[in-house]
Amino acid sequence: MRSNILSLALIASLGLGTAVLAASTDTSGVIKSIDTKAMTVVLEDGTTYHLPAGYDVKPFKVGEKVVVSWEMKGTLKEATALKAG
Repeated sequence: MRSNILSLALIASLGLGTAVLAASTDTSGVIKSIDTKAMTVVLEDGTTYHLPAGYDVKPFKVGEKVVVSWEMKGTLKEATALKAG
């Protein structure tokens, strides 16, 4: 019985760790550049965010303050949403 509880606790802790890593992060900043071919947005601090294919960046302009919701995918910061702000 005790080994079952330990096994379940281990499985649960591993699952929670993965969920925390996948949580999105919000970052605000000013757009330095937008590359529609590479589907990237670079903020003034130099951080590059990769947008999903087909994401409509037309409403956004260089110099505009935005909030980027993003997640780490390997070594890339993958944006899930871009909002004026």
